[in-house]
Amino acid sequence: MAHRKATRLAYRTFAAWLAGAALVIFLSALPAHAQTRYPPGLRVGLSVPPGMTPSARFPGFEDTDRKASITILDLPIAALESLERAAHAESQTEVENIKREAFPFETGMGVLVSGTKTENGEKVHKWFLIASSATGPVRDLATLVSVQVPDKAINVYTDKVVRDALRSVAFRPAPLQEQLAMLPFKLDDLSGFRVMSVLPGGGVILIDSVEDDLTSYPYVIIAVGRGAPDADNRAQFAADLLSQAPLRNMRMQSSEPQRISNGAGHEIRAQAESVNGKPVKVVQWVRFGGSGFLRVIGVASEAQWDGVFNRFRAIRDSVEPRG
Repeated sequence: MAHRKATRLAYRTFAAWLAGAALVIFLSALPAHAQTRYPPGLRVGLSVPPGMTPSARFPGFEDTDRKASITILDLPIAALESLERAAHAESQTEVENIKREAFPFETGMGVLVSGTKTENGEKVHKWFLIASSATGPVRDLATLVSVQVPDKAINVYTDKVVRDALRSVAFRPAPLQEQLAMLPFKLDDLSGFRVMSVLPGGGVILIDSVEDDLTSYPYVIIAVGRGAPDADNRAQFAADLLSQAPLRNMRMQSSEPQRISNGAGHEIRAQAESVNGKPVKVVQWVRFGGSGFLRVIGVASEAQWDGVFNRFRAIRDSVEPRG
């Protein structure tokens, strides 16, 4: 019995060593000059093949002369299941001569779908890597990396070149400073709040805590949007915006026009409940522009309210459009 246990232990030790050795061999096989490059603001990057540069048209890289491209989608981990389901669907419209395979990359294992498609009379080679950060230090990400290479450029961006690039896919924590620099507005005073996340479409969430818990700590949401109602409809417009906030049982207490940063605005104060049923107090300021608006929402419990309301207002007054 003792002999069998020792044998099993030795086997498991050898298997663990073998797996580690395989990883070392895989990583050492990557090109020595490989350097991960991330599109601005994205948490997913890779080693870009020579000849490709950052795209101004989409998140990723491209060779405009040869019309080859790498598009990178930075997605929440919840999207992984639907991506994998789509990859294994029998009917595929994006690619013909399809091949599916498990694909090891720098920090884990993904699914690679490849094939060709005739577009505008020209054969195009395509690769789609579906991967996640579940096995690395950043564990909340999924990604879809799409590569397209016209047949006339396949001698430059060969299957090996593309696969080497895809094997180098890596993840990083949210680059908040990069993301803030891409917003259509500047924040000159955080009033002691911390940037929790930058939202797609031009928004940011600030929180008064080192924890990312919107149900327990005061927070501010700042966002921009399209729409410029006339003066008679601004109150209803602001009320409709507030009704979309991630809160329950909203009860409006006051609603009035207000000058905000020398411009037309509207303030609403309300009571509500957070998603877990805790009572909170809410203020929303909407500042109207020529064709759009800036919206600032502050949320805190009643016990926290007096201590943060003036800080909410300081943040509101510090928001300025980028020139």
